[in-house]
Amino acid sequence: MSGKKESRKAIVIGAGLGGLAAALRLAAAGWKVAVFERADSPGGKMNRWEAGGFRFDTGPSLITMPWIFEDLFRAAGTRMRDHIEIQSVDPIAQYIFDDGTRFSHTADLPEWLKTVRELENGDASGFLNFMALGARLFELSRKTFFQRSPYEPPDANVLKSLRHLPLRFAWGNYDRTVRRFFRSPHLRQMFNRYITYVGSSPYRAPATLSVIPYVEYAYGGWHIKGGLYRLVEVLTELCGAAGVELFTGSPVASILRRNGRVCGVRLESGETRDANAVVMNGDASRTPALLGDTQARPVPEAKRSLSGLVFLFALRKPLPDQPHHTIHFSADYPDEFRQLFDERRFPDDPTVYVNLPSRTDRSMTPGEGEVMFVMANAPANDGDRWDDSAVAAARKRVMERLRKSGFADFEPDVLHSAVWTPRRLAERFDMPGGSIYGRVSHGWRGTFLRPPNRDRRVPGLYHVGGSTHPGGGTPTVLLSAAITCRLIDYYERR
Repeated sequence: MSGKKESRKAIVIGAGLGGLAAALRLAAAGWKVAVFERADSPGGKMNRWEAGGFRFDTGPSLITMPWIFEDLFRAAGTRMRDHIEIQSVDPIAQYIFDDGTRFSHTADLPEWLKTVRELENGDASGFLNFMALGARLFELSRKTFFQRSPYEPPDANVLKSLRHLPLRFAWGNYDRTVRRFFRSPHLRQMFNRYITYVGSSPYRAPATLSVIPYVEYAYGGWHIKGGLYRLVEVLTELCGAAGVELFTGSPVASILRRNGRVCGVRLESGETRDANAVVMNGDASRTPALLGDTQARPVPEAKRSLSGLVFLFALRKPLPDQPHHTIHFSADYPDEFRQLFDERRFPDDPTVYVNLPSRTDRSMTPGEGEVMFVMANAPANDGDRWDDSAVAAARKRVMERLRKSGFADFEPDVLHSAVWTPRRLAERFDMPGGSIYGRVSHGWRGTFLRPPNRDRRVPGLYHVGGSTHPGGGTPTVLLSAAITCRLIDYYERR
């Protein structure tokens, strides 16, 4: 960043991953930064729960594109490897289907192609062509979508890059595109799952999101030793060293304006703080209310991304036959998403994700036991109370799916447990209905025209995080911070 900003002040609302990254970048550029977080700890959805020496990440469980994380540390004048250790997860995941079929996605390409050929009657060309499509979309995204807000006027480099957009397959329906490349019902279901990474349905999302599986297959998945919350701890430390003021337990009541321009914030305590720029790291749909719009409403339920129902279990015994990640698929994937998005209810037969980070990282557990994170997708509804009876009914369905998949009975070995419902997520992180990724990525507008990084109506107001451009997921949230800070440099240098 350029220009004389030593006396300029920025306020970041929310100490999630995007807020911390933006604060760190701004401080490194000479801004005086204050971060106000409503919760008692930083991290937002990337948080931690502990019990009896067992440590659980309650949000993201895997990172991809590690060079994006390295870029943030470089912007702060340091190196990632001096602060955190990342470990490759291989196999990235094991997949178990209702008919008993199971296989693993391994980083060993010849071994994975052997699996594909077994499922595709000896032909791996569909997979290779699907990856080729994802590669073209990824290279295009790196030069356009990942670098700038879609509301910015395109420059010559963007226009040149758009000439290479793969029109065939890229703009259709994601599920239909997957079906064009794969004959195996198991591979179709497996690749359709990737759209849940952005809380959406593969039957409604655009095929351009085939970039998501490409990234995982091309660059792998990574675990941060000590848990992903270690990244939050390190960024918090770096922010402190850079002079960033971080206030937890300090919810913001309103964003203040003078002559139409942002001039600071008022806290719920009544205190006011002035600023030349305000960065909103909360859900973008909450911004109008903070600006004083009494008629503001949250994102309608039909346009919200998925929430999740999460069970955390600390086990006294290890599960040596289980990998780090396993997906236990439902018997009828289209029906599962129909129930989630059309009927807006927890599925009768949910797909269940099991994450055992202690299989890779024994620092997560105090002894021979296991740290177990179990999640199923759920709708982000305001009216769902998630009382004890609702949780019990959903838990029964989750456990039934694990039983059908052959997962050993672990419940007698549970030492500690917790449940995170969509309602708890909504209340803890101020997300409508517990929607994890803001607006759902259905159709090209929902995918590519998310709330902008720079507010187009209120000068000095910016957004960062999973609910804004370029979307949810840890690397894209960090890209959001980079885009936002570049816009702040351009528009606030005067």
